[in-house]
Amino acid sequence: MTTFVLVHGAWHGSWCWKRVRKNLQSLGHEVFTPTLTGVADRSHLASREVNLETHILDVANLILWEELSEVVLCGHSYAGAVISGVVDRIPERIRSLVYLDAFIPSDGENLMRFVPDNLVNDWQVNPIPAERFEVNLADRGWVDRLCTAQPLGCWEQKIHLTGRGISAENTTYICAIGKTGSTGRFLEHLEKAKKLGWKTSTVSCGHDVMLDEPEALTDLLLDC
Repeated sequence: MTTFVLVHGAWHGSWCWKRVRKNLQSLGHEVFTPTLTGVADRSHLASREVNLETHILDVANLILWEELSEVVLCGHSYAGAVISGVVDRIPERIRSLVYLDAFIPSDGENLMRFVPDNLVNDWQVNPIPAERFEVNLADRGWVDRLCTAQPLGCWEQKIHLTGRGISAENTTYICAIGKTGSTGRFLEHLEKAKKLGWKTSTVSCGHDVMLDEPEALTDLLLDC
């Protein structure tokens, strides 16, 4: 049995992992899909004070208080920054890392350059429509209905990393390359992962791989 902790990206929540979670659990694995503070079913906790550090602690504390070890830790999109912070804090608890069409931050960076100005509403950032992420047609309405605004501090705060816990041997990058194989939004991060010597894979679908290709993603996670 493997323990998986799957961390959603910006504006999403635990709900987006339903299909992959069910697949992994049906095979006897333990699966945690925390919702980060301030979005989805925890949107009532949204405030100006919520930032990247809040989300790093959300996940690190889940692992500590659930007394998890040998964890396969997967972060989607924005959560690439979250899992980078988590493994830096508690590397002894993490067996392997999976960046799922995700940002790979360096020490001292933030993600503000990736935030469209038209989505910023005071201290929150409104969701990008599912259509722009090439979510499959059947799920677009559902995704747009469940995505919520997210505090701006999550992008503004710079991450502080010591480099602990991440190695070529234990890290995988999965890139969604779009249905045509050329429209992936995270191709530059795929190239960064290759230069770092990480294991890499591609999936021909939109950005929300867990919705568009849950079976393929399940198989990829089982290999990590």
